[in-house]
Amino acid sequence: MMLIMCLFMYSKQRKNAYLYMAAAFLFIMTYEGLNIHSALTGMPVFSPESDILRFIQLFSFVLLNVSVVMLYRKIKTMHYWLPLLSAALLVLPLILPSFLPFTLDPIWQSIYFDCFQFVALYLAFVKVTPRIGQPVKYAMGLAVYTVWGILQSIHTYSGTLASVLQGFALALPVLFYSIVFFILFRRIVELMQSIYRSAITDGLTGLYNRRHFMKYLDHYTSQELKISAIFCDIDNFKKLNDTQGHARADEVLKQVAAIMEEELEGIGITGRYGGEELVALVVDRKVKPAQVAENIRARVASETIVTLSIGYSVLRKGVRGDELMKQADKAMYHSKTNGKNKVSDYRSMKTASAEPKESAG
Repeated sequence: MMLIMCLFMYSKQRKNAYLYMAAAFLFIMTYEGLNIHSALTGMPVFSPESDILRFIQLFSFVLLNVSVVMLYRKIKTMHYWLPLLSAALLVLPLILPSFLPFTLDPIWQSIYFDCFQFVALYLAFVKVTPRIGQPVKYAMGLAVYTVWGILQSIHTYSGTLASVLQGFALALPVLFYSIVFFILFRRIVELMQSIYRSAITDGLTGLYNRRHFMKYLDHYTSQELKISAIFCDIDNFKKLNDTQGHARADEVLKQVAAIMEEELEGIGITGRYGGEELVALVVDRKVKPAQVAENIRARVASETIVTLSIGYSVLRKGVRGDELMKQADKAMYHSKTNGKNKVSDYRSMKTASAEPKESAG
């Protein structure tokens, strides 16, 4: 299941971490398959002669740790050589005896592999665990793997292991891989949520982006719900950019966005329409949009170094979503051209502009 999940995620995201983890799971499956074969043929699971098994086990452990780090961090190019270096170190005790002029006691190979394993475990605790988003869970998994390694060593050097401990030792890898699976699953969910959020929100303010905001607006207008659109524009924003820099302007923009989110919480949604233009939809029929708009204006004026020109419009029957936004935009422009730091209602503005014509008639 984990192998299929990794391959599927790689096909979608092309993230090398999934390739490394898929390779690790292939080695793990090979290792466990050989263990099952050994058990069925009567050979002990932990055998001093099974150096190939130790190579597969330890190399898969290295790949797994590298892939876990890559799920959370962008690692330097040099770290991509770590699996190759590990493979070379693990192959060394397998090929070295054939080049020596004397016979090497097999126990030295076991000692070499054990030293490699515990060094790898130490590095995993020290280097991997602090760099991932689930350190406690992964530390628990490494602790399980450490106990398994100790039991392996006891069996290798003593030649025996109590039947109870043998059963316990066989269960430990399953527990370790289960912990890794839950770490992988949670990380995939986090990444998918992050991708979804980045697709629907503005990267700077965290508000909905224009496309997603309009999608919500079209949904509400198609249902002919009683909603109101609020259109906000930061006054003198270009001057702020020019005099205090983009970083300060971005900070102010985020402050205004945070205020709007707080004021719309539970009663509507907010979005970034473009540049310094922030918008909102009031979807709670019991709430007066004029009051919401005034609350936003007053808070921005008192809590930040800028002011807002705000316009709003209430949805009328037969009006489309884009038309509603144009109405709120016109009301905002009326505030902008009549002193700024004001709230204008599109309907009141339209009524006021029609009165002189009626008087003239």
